[in-house]
Amino acid sequence: MKVQWGALALAGVLTLAACGAETGAKGAAAGGGDSSGNGGGEGGSLVWAVETQPITFNPQQWGQNKARLLVHNQFDALIARGRDGEFLPWLAKSWEVSKDGLTYTFQLRQDVTFHDGEKFDAASVKANLDQLVTPGYNVAVAAIQLRNFSAAEVTGPYTLKVTLKAPDGLFLDFLSSPYAGQVSPKSLKNAKDLKAGGPDLVGTGPFILDRFTPGQEVHYKRNPKYNWAPPNAAHQGPAHLAEITYRFLPEAAVRVGALTSGQVQVIEGVPATELGLIKSDPKLKVETSLNSGSAFSYYFNVSHPPFDDKRVREAFRAAVDVDIVLNSVYQGTAKRAWSIVGQGSPQFYDPSLENTFGNDAQRANKLLDEAGWDKRDAEGFRVKDGKRLTIRSIESAPFVRDRRDILAQAVQAAVKQSAGIDFQPKVVDQGTQQKALEQDQYELFQNSRGDTDAGAALNLILPKGAAINRTHFESAKVDKLLADAAATSDLAKRKEIYAKVQRIVVADEALLLPVYVPADQVAYGATVTGVTFEPVSGTPNSAYDIRIGT
Repeated sequence: MKVQWGALALAGVLTLAACGAETGAKGAAAGGGDSSGNGGGEGGSLVWAVETQPITFNPQQWGQNKARLLVHNQFDALIARGRDGEFLPWLAKSWEVSKDGLTYTFQLRQDVTFHDGEKFDAASVKANLDQLVTPGYNVAVAAIQLRNFSAAEVTGPYTLKVTLKAPDGLFLDFLSSPYAGQVSPKSLKNAKDLKAGGPDLVGTGPFILDRFTPGQEVHYKRNPKYNWAPPNAAHQGPAHLAEITYRFLPEAAVRVGALTSGQVQVIEGVPATELGLIKSDPKLKVETSLNSGSAFSYYFNVSHPPFDDKRVREAFRAAVDVDIVLNSVYQGTAKRAWSIVGQGSPQFYDPSLENTFGNDAQRANKLLDEAGWDKRDAEGFRVKDGKRLTIRSIESAPFVRDRRDILAQAVQAAVKQSAGIDFQPKVVDQGTQQKALEQDQYELFQNSRGDTDAGAALNLILPKGAAINRTHFESAKVDKLLADAAATSDLAKRKEIYAKVQRIVVADEALLLPVYVPADQVAYGATVTGVTFEPVSGTPNSAYDIRIGT
């Protein structure tokens, strides 16, 4: 079948540098240009404060949803997503899919160049796909999104044929994701640190990364040649802004202070405690969007005690009044989660799980008594065979967002008070976390995934041996269900299958405690326009359509 723009109905298939503040203030004054929306390149500078510094600038190594907004400044994908989840052309003008679902033939744009002057063509796309399945490059992508990839063949300068081993409902979603950001083959070979990325790893995007100061900021300048935005962009041609600086300000109060004082024009990660202040200021605007993918959840490690006992897993869930905990931390601004799939992915979310567990201290205590944790030590914690009921959680600092450290403290207090559970959450560096994971020295794992197709998240978390199956949960039935869902592009069928998966892991196995649905909050000055969210992921868009003026 021939696929053109709008014709594909396969929706749902997947901080402070010395010159920073000065630059932003001058840029705000210099911004502007015509308001026709028919072109770009008017000029102006913008400073945007972000909560999390990326651990990599290589889109193919991307893993932090909070850093997603940076990726599409510098890198374009083959396919874009529309408002209703439909697939739209981007660097690929069109594509055909064989009747058996095993062959995809892409017709590529012929007017695109990488930032280093190299030509974008079928050979460059093949080089990127081949790189992604290189052993050790990105194990998770190779095992999930590209597990059915067989070969890419250049059949013409701008024609690429991709062959799959089996039909795969996640393939087109992958091609629209940051992982499929097209990197110059020249820089794939010559980058000083390929996995970390940086100024010498280049793409085709509307902005060029030209400066990165770790712990402070990253700076992008406009790509003057850019003229290949997807059709759902607000304009065509170069970006409106001449440059944009993203400052890394992990402290929420500092970000808000920088915005209200005019040091920055945009911030993301608006804390609940400051929403009232921002909303009451007529010079500021704030917008929120739920993220797609999996909800932020506490996953239980079933490989050793105490969570190898389902009663203890159920007891931990029952010991937490999630609504009270969320209100104490987020003051009514967080949406409670009820499943491994978040409500930000409505096409796959199973609402039948709502109000089926949690907030039942009496049941929590009964279950723990039955499981043999029926004695208490001098501090009131439950003990069994002389050992305290201790739950360790080891989290990597770069992935801690939305005040999750404070949230963990609230959960810690709740389970101690209601059920005598000793919950010990820690935030550590990546190396320390990795060591704990490898040595199985944890009982609880915190995670959310921002995949545009929630099926990708489920495949990364649940199957035996999956990249982030840190619960060590094994179920042949779940594995088969996930394989069946990935093998079809029928949205209704996939929804039915994923509902079964959710009921097994949430209701039957009590494998996790869903907590809240991640969301992005962006606040900005009234002179800033064009701040939008990606239609499927719910994360902030790149700065391509943003402009500033008086």
